[in-house]
Amino acid sequence: MVAQAATKEAMPLLTPYRMGQFELAHRLVLAPLTRCRSYGNVPQPHAAVYYSQRATRGGLLIAEATGVSATAQGYPETPGIWTPEQVEAWKPIVDAVHRKGAVFFCQIWHVGRVSTNALQPEGRAPISSTDRQITPDAESGMVYSKPRRLAAEEIVGIVDDFRRAARNAIEAGFDGVEIHGAHGYLLEQFMKDSANDRDDEYGGSLENRCRFAVEVIDAVVREVGANRVGIRLSPFVDYMDCVDSDPAALGDYMVRQLNRHEGFLYCHMVEPRMAIVDGRRQIPHRLLPFRKAFNGTFIAAGGYDRDEGNKVVAEGYADVVAYGRLFLANPDLPRRFELGAPLNKYDRSTFYTQDPVIGYTDYPFLGDYKNDSAADA
Repeated sequence: MVAQAATKEAMPLLTPYRMGQFELAHRLVLAPLTRCRSYGNVPQPHAAVYYSQRATRGGLLIAEATGVSATAQGYPETPGIWTPEQVEAWKPIVDAVHRKGAVFFCQIWHVGRVSTNALQPEGRAPISSTDRQITPDAESGMVYSKPRRLAAEEIVGIVDDFRRAARNAIEAGFDGVEIHGAHGYLLEQFMKDSANDRDDEYGGSLENRCRFAVEVIDAVVREVGANRVGIRLSPFVDYMDCVDSDPAALGDYMVRQLNRHEGFLYCHMVEPRMAIVDGRRQIPHRLLPFRKAFNGTFIAAGGYDRDEGNKVVAEGYADVVAYGRLFLANPDLPRRFELGAPLNKYDRSTFYTQDPVIGYTDYPFLGDYKNDSAADA
C-alpha cells in the first residue's frame, strides 16, 4: 500500500515546480483560449466564474488572448486591456482566481491582418507587416480584409501598445503577462518569411524579421520585469498563411533573444501539427532543442493528454504542460488526472459563441455526477 501511494504521489504532472518566484503545486497549465464572451471588448463577471472554476491552489492559468489596442481585434467580443474600463473589469476576475490560490497571467496580443474592416476602428484596414491578404477560408467561408502595410516609423507605436498593455495587466492584478508571438498573428506576420515581404530593417534576414518581436519583448521586460514575462511561440505551425522556410532556425533565434534577459520567466511553445501513426495521433516532440537552449521554464503545448503530459515532464522535455480543450471541458482537470477519472467531452460548437453559460461555465465537475445520481434516485 505504501508503494502504491508513493507511485500515485509521483505522477509527474502533479509534482510541485518552482517557476521563477512562483511556487506551482502541479505542472498542468490552463492554456490561453479565445472564448468571445467579453461584450464590447470588456471582460464580464461571468469570466470570474469561468476562470475561478479552473483555478487551484498553486495552479497556473493563462488568460485568453487580450487586445493591446483598438486595432488589435480580430474576433467578436474578445477582451482588451488598453482602456481604464477594461482594466477595472479585469480586477474582480483576477481577484476571484487569486482567492483560489492560483497564479494568473494575461496573454497580450495583436491579431494584425487576421481581422476585417468591420472589427477595426472607423472601418479602417487591419495592419500588418505586409499588404497581402490572407487566403479566404473555403471551409468556413471567412474572408479577412486586405491589410495595410505598417510603415517602419509606425512600429514604435505598436511596440508601445504592448508595453502599456503589460503595465495595465499588472495594474489589474495579474501576476505577469504572456506575449502572444504565435499562430499567425502580428508578431508572426513579421517573423515568418511567408508573410513578411518587407525590404526595410523589419524584413529580409532572420534578424530583421524578428526585430519587431524582439522590440516588443524588450519593451515589456523593461516595463514590468523579466520575471513577470513569458511568450508563446509556434515556429513550426502553419496558420493564417504564416509559415517559415526554416522554423528550427527561427525558434532557436527567438529563444536566444529571450536568454538576453536574465530571469525571463518562461517560453511557451507549440508542437508541430500531430501526425496519425497506427491510427493514433502522435505528438512530433520536436521542441527539445529549444527546451535545451532556453534558460527559463519551458511550457509545451499541442494536443497533450494525461499520459503524454506525464511522459514529457518525466523525461525533462518540458517543465510544465499547457492544456486547452481538455481544461475547457474539465474545470477540475488536475483532480481528474490524479484519479484517472473519465473526462467530459468538449463541445466544439460552443467554443466561440457568446453565451455566458452554455459551453462556458456549465461543464460539470466530478462531484456533479454524484449529485445528479442522488437526485435521480
